[in-house]
Amino acid sequence: MSSQVHIPHAPWFTEARFGMFVHWGLYSLPARHEWVRYREQTSIEDYNKYFEHFDPDLYDPREWAATAKAAGMKYVVLTTKHHDGFCLWDSALTDYKATNTPYGADLLAPYVAALREAGLKVGFYHSVIDWHHPDFAIDANHVERNHPDALELNKMRDGAKYREYLHGQVRELLTNYGQIDYLFFDFSYPNPGGTAPAGDKFPGKGRKDWGSEELMGMIRALQPGIVVNDRLDIPGDFVTPEQYQPTGAMVSGDKEVPWEACQTLNGSWGYDRDNLDYKSTDLLVRMLIDGVSKGGNLLLNVGPTARGEIDARAREALAGMGEWMRVHGRSIHGAEATELVPPSDARYTRRGNRLYVHLFAWPFQFVHLPGLAGRVRYAQLLNDASEAAMQVLDPDQEAGHMTPAGQPEGTLTLKLPVQRPDVAVPVIELFLNEGD
Repeated sequence: MSSQVHIPHAPWFTEARFGMFVHWGLYSLPARHEWVRYREQTSIEDYNKYFEHFDPDLYDPREWAATAKAAGMKYVVLTTKHHDGFCLWDSALTDYKATNTPYGADLLAPYVAALREAGLKVGFYHSVIDWHHPDFAIDANHVERNHPDALELNKMRDGAKYREYLHGQVRELLTNYGQIDYLFFDFSYPNPGGTAPAGDKFPGKGRKDWGSEELMGMIRALQPGIVVNDRLDIPGDFVTPEQYQPTGAMVSGDKEVPWEACQTLNGSWGYDRDNLDYKSTDLLVRMLIDGVSKGGNLLLNVGPTARGEIDARAREALAGMGEWMRVHGRSIHGAEATELVPPSDARYTRRGNRLYVHLFAWPFQFVHLPGLAGRVRYAQLLNDASEAAMQVLDPDQEAGHMTPAGQPEGTLTLKLPVQRPDVAVPVIELFLNEGD
């Protein structure tokens, strides 16, 4: 087995492998993507109608937690504040918060309590971008990027004041809710960029703008066991590929690091009513397997509605994953990558002395596993624990009318039923000999 990369102070993270991301806020009311204010360059006056009508009367974080747990997820990460600056908790540093909406209550306290009750790890997302704060300088990722007086307006904005606000809010989040297990910052862009032509005239923002070193020091002091991502423009505990699946282990600097692919169900993070581009359960299960086979986690997003519910399409997708995880979860939770090379159209994961063969394509009768002859003491289909017969074909055996050709030396051959198990991805569990 290849050496695995773990977070020493938080081994739960790579044990968990599967978590739920939740993007929820004022943007759930327009239901046109979480960057709707940026995309449509909406003024604060026009965007304020969503603040005045935010009243998620069906919000029940216990239901969220139950949905995540049933899907096989081990942790949940909620947007405390997204780029629009709206806060889901009763921050003492702003009036732009849930307690001042018609809903009138802190949304984080019941969320944290529900996760703890369900035995799930508690995660917060926090945006370092803030389109609402008066001292956040206009840049290429700002709503007002095309304002004719943007550069003049920036002269009146004090980055030090915003930095103090950012640090103060993170201190609130890590002080007022007990133990927090996970923190996802979003995001740094130290080089100029963004939507042309705005990207040509504004500098980016990175570690100096956020005070990242000082911020990370405060986080470690307040929550020594927390895991923090890599988006403060300084190294974190893990890296976060977004909306793509890595082809292998991920490297930061010159060493392999833990990673977590953050993915959406339909290409949008916030609730997007008319977006119908939902991934199938089969594809989602394969994405999860593929990531774990390469040593990574999957953080799969849902965008609850403005009334606070996970919508039916998302629930259906998660229920499908949960049905697969119910019987195959031990090939995912606590599983790792391995140096062993699987056959084509398959992925390996390994947990201790058990090797899991995930078959993305169902073969006719036989599957050939290079290098495993003499190393496996028992094989079974994981969905029902039915035996998969093992044999080693003579490498010199010639193909005949009804005799298959031999396989390369060291190959283990498994005989499978003709009928494919009725699951998203069939899995074979191999019990390896001691020392293998």
